[in-house]
Amino acid sequence: MSAPREHFSSKLGFILAAAGSAVGIGNIVGFPVNAAKNGGGAFLLMYAIFVFAICLPVMMAEMAIGRKTAKNPVGAYGALAGENSRWRLAGLVSILTPFMIAVFYTVLTIWILIYLVMTLTGNLDYLASTEGFSSIINDPLYLFGAMAGVGGLVAFILKAGVKDGIERAAKVMMPGLFVMLILLVIFVLTLDNAMAGLKFYIIPDIDKITPSVISGALAQAFFSLSLGMGILITYGSYISRETNIPNSAKLVAITDTAVAFIAGLMILPAIFSFNPEVNPDDLSSSSVSMIFVFLPKIFLALQLTVGYFLASAIAAVFFLLVFFAAITSLVSIMEVPVAYLIDEKKQTRKKALSNMFIWGGILAALSTLSFGLVSFLTELTTYGGATKSLFDVIYDMFYDTILPLNGLLICLFVSYRWKKHNLNAELSEGNPGFANTLMAKYVDISLGTFIPVVLVVILVNTVAKIYFGYSMFG
Repeated sequence: MSAPREHFSSKLGFILAAAGSAVGIGNIVGFPVNAAKNGGGAFLLMYAIFVFAICLPVMMAEMAIGRKTAKNPVGAYGALAGENSRWRLAGLVSILTPFMIAVFYTVLTIWILIYLVMTLTGNLDYLASTEGFSSIINDPLYLFGAMAGVGGLVAFILKAGVKDGIERAAKVMMPGLFVMLILLVIFVLTLDNAMAGLKFYIIPDIDKITPSVISGALAQAFFSLSLGMGILITYGSYISRETNIPNSAKLVAITDTAVAFIAGLMILPAIFSFNPEVNPDDLSSSSVSMIFVFLPKIFLALQLTVGYFLASAIAAVFFLLVFFAAITSLVSIMEVPVAYLIDEKKQTRKKALSNMFIWGGILAALSTLSFGLVSFLTELTTYGGATKSLFDVIYDMFYDTILPLNGLLICLFVSYRWKKHNLNAELSEGNPGFANTLMAKYVDISLGTFIPVVLVVILVNTVAKIYFGYSMFG
C-alpha cells in the first residue's frame, strides 16, 4: 500500500521548496557566466523579461496541473486526458528527464562537496593549482567518499517526506543561502575595481541585444526555473486548495531571479577586481570551469590582502552556499521519480527511494568515471564535431534537449487538451478574482500561441547546435 499523500504545511514552505528546486548551480554560477559573455546588463534585462513573459505562465500551468490531480506527471496527464491517453507518454518523459538530470547533477554535487571539504582543511592552494581539478575528478577515493556523503544527505531528507524532509530542509537551506550570498556580495563590492564589474552588469547596453543574447537569455530563464522537469507538477500536487497559485508562482520566480541577480553581483565584480583587463569573451562558457577552475584562483588571490586563513574561510562559505543550492535542487529533482513510484507503482516511500538510489547510483557512478578513469565511458560517442563522454550525453540529451520539449508539451496539453477554461478555473481556486485579471487573459493567449513557438525555436536551435554544430543565431 502507498502512504497517504502528504502536503506542504504552509505557503512559505511550498514557496521555499519550489524556489529551492529552481535555485541551483545554474543560478549561482551559470547565470553570471552567461551574463559576462552576453553583454552583462543587456543579458540581465532580457533574462528578466523572459522570466515573467514566458516562464511564469508555464510555471502556473505546471502547478495547476499538479494541484488539480494531486498526482505525479504520469498520473496527472492520465487523470486529465484519460488513463489510456497517449498523453501519459508525455508524463513518462517528465519522469525520465529528472531521473537522468539527477544523475549528472549528483556528479556536480559530489565535486562541490569535495571542494568544500578540501577548502575547510586548508587546501585552497591545491584547488587553485593547474592540476587540482583534473586530479580530484580522477581520484576514486575522493569521488566515492563524497558520493556516499551526498547520497546519505539526500536520502535522509527525502526519507523524512514532504513536510518533515523537503520543506524543513528548504526552510533552513534557502535562508542560509541568501545570508551567505549577501555577505559575499558585500565583501566583493568593497574590492578595488569592483564598480567596473558592477557597471558592466547592471547598466544595459541596448546595442548588445543581439539574436544570440536573446536566445541565451531565454534558454537560461527556462532552464533556471526548473520548467519541464515535472518538479512543479509534483510539488503542485502537495499544495492545498487554498493556495494562491498565481501569487506563489510569482514569488518563486522573483526568488529565483533574485538569487541569480545577486550571484551576478558577487561574481562579475570579483572578476573585474582581480583581473581589471578582463575580456568577458575570454571567460569559459562552462559553469563547471567557472566553479572548479576559475573561482578557486580568485579566492586564493585574496590571501594578498586578507591572509590565507580568511581567504580559505571566504572560499568555504562560497562552496557551502553552492552546496546548499545543489542539494535543494537535487532533492526536488529526485522527488519526481520517487513520487511516480509511490503513486503509480504503489510502493512505500522507503522502497521507492531504495529503487531510485540503486539505479541512479549506478548511473551516477558510471558518470563520475567518464572523465578519464574509464576510456570507454570518456569517449562514448561523437556528434556535433566533438567526442562525448557518458556525462556529456546525459547532459546534452536530457538537460539541454528534452527540457524545452517537455515545456512545449505542457503548453499544448493545457491549451488544446485540458482546455484553457479548466486551467483558469484551477488558478481561480485560492484566488477568486483571477479569471477577470489581465494576467489570466495573458496566460490564456500566451500558452496557446507564441510561447510554444518560442519553445520550438529553442528546441530546434539546441538540436542544431549540439548535434550538428550549427547555431541559428550565430
